[in-house]
Amino acid sequence: MLSRGMRLLSCAGVLALVVLVAPALAAAEPAPFGHACKAQDGVRFCPTEGLTQRVPSFDKVPLDADVTLPPSGEGPFPTIVMMHGWGGEKTAFESATPEGDGNETFDYNNVYFAQHGYAVLNYTARGWGNSCGKPESRTEECKEGWIRLADQRYEARDTQYLLGLLADQNITKPSAIGVTGISYGGGQSIELAYLYNRIRLPNGEFAPWKSPKGKAMHIAAAFPRWPWSDLVNALEPNGRFLDSEIAPPGQSYEPIGVEIQSYVSGLYADGQALGYVAPAGADEEADLSKWYSLVNAGEPYLLEAEAISKQIYTYHQGYGLSGKPAPMLLESGWTDALFPVEQSLRVYNQTRSLKSYAALMFGDLGHSPGSNKQNTDRDFNEKGAAFFAAKLQHSGKAPANGSVTAYTQTCPQGEPGGGPFTAPNWARLHRHSVTFASAAPQTFTSAGGNPTIAAEEDPIANSDACKTLKAETEPNTANYTTTSTGFTLLGLPTVTATIKTTGPFGEIAARLWDVSGTEQRLISRGVYRLTENQTGTISFQLHGNGYTFPAGDTVKLQLLGRDAPYYRASNGTFAVEASNVSVSLPTK
Repeated sequence: MLSRGMRLLSCAGVLALVVLVAPALAAAEPAPFGHACKAQDGVRFCPTEGLTQRVPSFDKVPLDADVTLPPSGEGPFPTIVMMHGWGGEKTAFESATPEGDGNETFDYNNVYFAQHGYAVLNYTARGWGNSCGKPESRTEECKEGWIRLADQRYEARDTQYLLGLLADQNITKPSAIGVTGISYGGGQSIELAYLYNRIRLPNGEFAPWKSPKGKAMHIAAAFPRWPWSDLVNALEPNGRFLDSEIAPPGQSYEPIGVEIQSYVSGLYADGQALGYVAPAGADEEADLSKWYSLVNAGEPYLLEAEAISKQIYTYHQGYGLSGKPAPMLLESGWTDALFPVEQSLRVYNQTRSLKSYAALMFGDLGHSPGSNKQNTDRDFNEKGAAFFAAKLQHSGKAPANGSVTAYTQTCPQGEPGGGPFTAPNWARLHRHSVTFASAAPQTFTSAGGNPTIAAEEDPIANSDACKTLKAETEPNTANYTTTSTGFTLLGLPTVTATIKTTGPFGEIAARLWDVSGTEQRLISRGVYRLTENQTGTISFQLHGNGYTFPAGDTVKLQLLGRDAPYYRASNGTFAVEASNVSVSLPTK
């Protein structure tokens, strides 16, 4: 036994040890990726500062990554990854205030989420910014750090690997991970939701998603904004998707569709100017230059073009992946000419059939000519925050599973979005319809209508969805009209027709106009790829809108064989006779 003196000495030693160790423990601050944190803007900001601090990914490509932490606590924290758009960088959703820009990033940025208890990961995707995008950032490790077009095996795995590192550092709670982003980041959010608890290896096989130290990981919630779900369909739509059906595998490239040429050309130019595009021929798995060349050359599409379409469908999108995805709150723009609302509807329909969670939010927002109305963006961002709180923090309520919230396009552009209109599911958002029809045959050809009108309505040139043009009946078009009694379109117009096509590589472009007096406004458009000499009855849908047609206005559907530069003009010479044409507009 210890003597009383020895016991006192022992207690004093323990007390001294506690006194010495306690300050050290109290001073231990999280250091995500080994980066020091600094208190600012009511949070702790832990940035990558300089090229030497970049985080090597699974294949050693260095990534420029910042982490923002709540003002106190050691973790693990529920974690949100915010992924930027095409041509962007990690700073896209970094802010000094929770309000962000007051619109698109209002309550949707690193400071807002960190102040609400999340760790937030903002990083620059490979091939952009200081993740090998800028020439001065291309150290030896960047030798093959080029853009891979949101490949599940690379960009998606980068996100998963960074999250695994944070889980091993006790920063991220492996079971409470949310992903979100706009456009390029929105498409990756859908990929990650479908991958759920899997990674995809370079050889295409799947493996369990585990952190480097073996922790099991999965996505718990995804909030994609302005996303694609099927990149083949988005960039070369063929008109085969219908919102009343679950899209079967391969639908988007059977047949190969019509390129949205002005957008694809602009995106490729941005990649060349702002990012690191693989040198032509250097990597057949990421040969953007070759892919662009083949797509932009147009018909006939040979086996090589078909193989590329299948490769993109397999590795560069979420739709087509097996399994039940993580819960998704999907936001798309009626007036978005790059990734319109069917990109979310495709996922919504399938996810609902799998008995998983999906909810929709649609408004006049997104890529040009979307207006991004402040009242719409703010409401949707608040719903996104509530969704993450419910799924990651088990606090409050998310929008109901299956539910739809829609705001309508209003003009002029500065007016608040109309609504909101709500429904428990997509079908019940539009329980009525306005239909008009004509049995008489009308013929149009590949020459198209008035090229000036087509150029005026190119979304790259026109950023105002409310723009009006002088009303006219264009030559070489088929036209169908009705007089509005005053109704609100809320969904995707459906066109049914009996057609007789003569000639190869045909396409039917469709435009829906609101004609008021001597002016007309484009409300929706779409395209349908014809097969050679195709005949019979077809049905296809326009991209849709939420829009109120005033009483007395003329509602006009226009069919034509060319709508360039938005849709690529065909290399073929063809004529289409359309009869028994019916137009159905879904209404509230």
